[in-house]
Amino acid sequence: MQAVKFTTVAEYFSAAPAHTKAKLREIRQTIKKMAPGAEEVISYNMPAFKLHGVLVWYAAYQHHIGFYPKASALVVFKKEISGYKSAKGSVQFPIDQPLPLGLIKKIVKYRIKENLEIAAKKATG
Repeated sequence: MQAVKFTTVAEYFSAAPAHTKAKLREIRQTIKKMAPGAEEVISYNMPAFKLHGVLVWYAAYQHHIGFYPKASALVVFKKEISGYKSAKGSVQFPIDQPLPLGLIKKIVKYRIKENLEIAAKKATG
């Protein structure tokens, strides 16, 4: 999917492999519910949600959904993500397993709080 330069989330979804589209919709709706005021954008050529900076990114791959909530969030949720393949700022949710929506909600909530705290510090200088 990365050969195309996406400009909208709709373009990204339309180009996603058919077997990943339901999972993409599910993660998107979950994030929208947790961050209703966030703006949907394409960042690093993948869907993302912004609220005082990017909250999270997500992407479809052949065998997993990549979820990118920044390294700070993955440190906080290290125990909860231990059953998944992960790296410094990413975690992989296998396509053939249900998405851990409760965990995704907790991570998004944490990232909202983190971004709001950063924005407040910048505002007060």
